[in-house]
Amino acid sequence: MKRGRGILRFLACGSVDDGKSTLIGHLLHLTGNLYDDHLRALEQESARIGSAGGVIDYSLLLDGLSAEREQGITIDVAYRYFVSGARHFIIADTPGHESYTRNMATAASQCSAALILVDATLGVQPQTRRHALICALMGIRHLLFVVNKMDLARWDERVFQGVAAQCQELSGDMERFGLAAAQLTVVPVSALHGDNLVAAAPRMPWYGGTTVMDWLHAVRPWTARTKAPLRLPVQYVIKIARPAGPWQNGVAQELRQGTGVFRAYVGTVVSGKIRPGDRVAVLPSGLRTMVSAIWSGELPVQEARAGASVALELEGRHDIVRGDVIVPEDRVPDLGRLFKVLLVWMGEETLCAGRHYLFRSLGGAAGAEVTRLRCRIDLSSYQRLAAETFSLNDIGEAELLLSRAVPFDPYQANRETGGFILADQVSNATVACGMIVHGMRRADTVRRQSEELAPWERAEILGQKPCVIWLTGLSGAGKSAIANSLERKLHNLRRHTMLLDGDNIRQGLNKDLGFTQAGRVENIRRVGEVTRILTNAGLIVITAFISPFASERATVRGLLPVGSFVEVYVDTPLEECERRDPKGLYRKARRGEIPNFTGLFSPYEAPRHPELRIDTVANSCEECVELVIRYLVDHELL
Repeated sequence: MKRGRGILRFLACGSVDDGKSTLIGHLLHLTGNLYDDHLRALEQESARIGSAGGVIDYSLLLDGLSAEREQGITIDVAYRYFVSGARHFIIADTPGHESYTRNMATAASQCSAALILVDATLGVQPQTRRHALICALMGIRHLLFVVNKMDLARWDERVFQGVAAQCQELSGDMERFGLAAAQLTVVPVSALHGDNLVAAAPRMPWYGGTTVMDWLHAVRPWTARTKAPLRLPVQYVIKIARPAGPWQNGVAQELRQGTGVFRAYVGTVVSGKIRPGDRVAVLPSGLRTMVSAIWSGELPVQEARAGASVALELEGRHDIVRGDVIVPEDRVPDLGRLFKVLLVWMGEETLCAGRHYLFRSLGGAAGAEVTRLRCRIDLSSYQRLAAETFSLNDIGEAELLLSRAVPFDPYQANRETGGFILADQVSNATVACGMIVHGMRRADTVRRQSEELAPWERAEILGQKPCVIWLTGLSGAGKSAIANSLERKLHNLRRHTMLLDGDNIRQGLNKDLGFTQAGRVENIRRVGEVTRILTNAGLIVITAFISPFASERATVRGLLPVGSFVEVYVDTPLEECERRDPKGLYRKARRGEIPNFTGLFSPYEAPRHPELRIDTVANSCEECVELVIRYLVDHELL
């Protein structure tokens, strides 16, 4: 095999307990990358807690967390650096358990090749197919299927050929999906005994193909970062006043040039290269200018390539901030708000169309709405299936609408500017990693029409401050009763109001929606848009909805001006709500007539920090209304 050059980043993945850590540990030993004292310590650890049956347990080299050693599984990604011959390698040992798919996806996003381990006694598993798909979606085209534990299969060629056929079938399914591997190889090994890792195995004379190490030497590293156009996200702005008098001690001689203000824009070149004199554009503003100098630390340099952290001096004075992206003037990426994307869903909470998240990429941060779930990818066949929701570890296609336009490249053209993550608005936890397939022009054809009359002018003529009083709580908590009494009270105070009640809305605007999680999300999304329109008209809007999900309530809050969303938690215990049961819904739910009933069979996420909490057990309806009125007066909303 012809040998590749450069540092190769690769990962070992596959289903749980397929021997990934053992293979990597043994590979380090056989390539001379394990020191004698490490080997002695490993022998002692193997004798004490090893699970390899009296021989060295090489997996202990990688399983550094106590929980990993106790359970015998990999949880976190472990990176190892080693050298073989004239080549350097960075290997990522990734977890095989389905619960830690997010860790595997993170590692895959930075690799050029993958070893996908398959247990010879079990064959290709669903997690094997999930990991192979994630690798392909992340742009990895060099895949080596390593059929491990051939010692347990008694070195039987028929067992290997059977598993190899499954790997070829997987590859065929992937190709029909549109993700053909540039190189697919299957090799039989015993990670425990070292067969076919660095040298041919005499116990498998029927196999005459490559070894794992020969295959790794032949793989060419991913070079798209150097071939792609310049992309430099600004991470920091340096601004130093140059004195007219003497400079301070310690300032580099190269910086002691002239007077005035030294201004430079710091970031990492994520792709391409840049030189002084290059014409550049700054996005999203579209500013055009020229690079006057490049600094690496205190020294000027004549060129910076992908991976270099530098500071750029630009001609002129400009308003450039953290989050802007510097690109070549003649190779500017698209700016977009609406995308077709591929998502690897990592959230415990189900994804439904209409939900809002935080979008983060090298092009900046923005609010994001998942407007449509196009399909879910079936792991058994890699076929696209219709889906209303994504569950934990699902992979599929969706459409994403951002609150502002961001610069981007399709992921297949540039990993760095085509990848992103989604975070929960409430907890800030990462719930998905995604890849932009392409922008969608539909967002460019619809533009917001400017209005002559401002919302405050409408409110002024009504003589009031518009706001939303959002009553949330379980069915039977007393929301509708409080809402009706509150509206009557405000009407008597000569205030202009509108009441939106959950049951009434579902008989008109939302009569097409069910009570699935997706239906509930869409129900609140539509109501949120209606409340925004009504408050823009200057009204005080009162709503009475269970609104069980915190993320949807946070989305409605984000639609309104700060201080105008008043979340009122009608806090009534489930037992009391069920005792009251004014509409008989709890009795029907207990009989199985109402599936997904909130509080019994579907969760209710109580507000953590509501503006007002009302106890309807301790207070009458009139007293609850007085509490709301008092809050509005105290906060100058009345």
